Amino acid sequence: MREPVEATVSLPGSKSLANRALVLAAIADGPSVVRRALRSRDTLLMASGLSALGSAVDTAEADWPVTPGPFDRDAAVDCGLAGTVMRFVPPIAGLSSGAVAFDGDPHMRQRPVGEVLTALTALGVEVDDGGRGGLPFTVRGTGSVPGGTVTIDASASSQFVSALLLAGARFERGVDVRHDGKPVPSLPHIEMTVAVLRERGVEVDDSEPNRWTVAPGPVGAVDTTVEPDLSNAAPFLALAALSGGRVTVRDWPASTTQPGDELRTILALMGCTVETTDDGLQVIGADRLQGVDLDLHDVGELTPAVAALCALAEGPSHLRGIAHIRGHETDRLAALATELTGLGAEVVEHPDGLSITPRPLRAGVWHTYADHRMAHAGVIIGAATDGVLVEDVATTSKTFPDFAGFWSGVVGAGPA
Repeated sequence: MREPVEATVSLPGSKSLANRALVLAAIADGPSVVRRALRSRDTLLMASGLSALGSAVDTAEADWPVTPGPFDRDAAVDCGLAGTVMRFVPPIAGLSSGAVAFDGDPHMRQRPVGEVLTALTALGVEVDDGGRGGLPFTVRGTGSVPGGTVTIDASASSQFVSALLLAGARFERGVDVRHDGKPVPSLPHIEMTVAVLRERGVEVDDSEPNRWTVAPGPVGAVDTTVEPDLSNAAPFLALAALSGGRVTVRDWPASTTQPGDELRTILALMGCTVETTDDGLQVIGADRLQGVDLDLHDVGELTPAVAALCALAEGPSHLRGIAHIRGHETDRLAALATELTGLGAEVVEHPDGLSITPRPLRAGVWHTYADHRMAHAGVIIGAATDGVLVEDVATTSKTFPDFAGFWSGVVGAGPA
């Protein structure tokens, strides 16, 4: 990248917040609207799955009205590659009086969900997974879920906890979720779940470490406006970091539970100037990008973009605490090690992280593994390295429709 980038960008809404809002709207005590809903494959799959159960989700316009309905029919739910659909909808399906079959893309059968299914069985829901502990499986509801106390190992995904909490208020005895295992990754996502529940009047007790209790009761019908997806800001803020330019992301919330907010701290540690202005969050790139030693356990989704920046910094970096991202859309640690090494970086892959020593990068193909965050890493590398071809950049549609066109408008030429 030869010229400093000067840009102000507006991002689409958060997938994580949108899908939580949709789930709660589908089991609320009246109609509500999810405003500024992200229109992406994951959110449309969520809307389709909830509609299949019996609610009505109208995705025709930018704001999505949701009307709860009787969950009284057999249904099929396509999870695609959406972890939130595969994990959040089964506890809701337990409230149905029909048989609800779940399946998804081939790779989705490798992603972990067994802890949720085992927990549902313990809480009184019949689950038929053929002993696989994953897709495909069928939830056979009776119209209600007894609920109660359940102990799970959520060290593979914070979504295991969120899935049970989101439905818990509708269980007869609520739900008391206890974690027993290695530390739960991505804790900000559980904090996000707790926050959206409380916004709807649900009583949640998270005062004890590794324990979350949701009291039984109604879920309030609350219109909500979805915040911008802050993790999607990573490639754009990286342009400022790499070029010595200035990029502003509009509507950055003053307070948020999104893990993407940690970009402010990470970029500052790498030498950038990070400021909040009247327009949003502004990042001004440094003359030299510094290597970092970071524990990304709570913000693992930022790892691909951060790893790309580390490969373009002046000194070595160490990224730790992220073994759980091996179970995301792809094994992100292995994929990052493979792609960065293939373009000339020196990378050591550890069980729970990466050590990256920058070396001159060369032209080549960056493979995305059908993973939107890997595509983000690829376009960051491509912005600073001539001749890098990002394969299947369209996978970014998972959380950012028309990312390629938007990126092209910012950098002047989109990824191939």
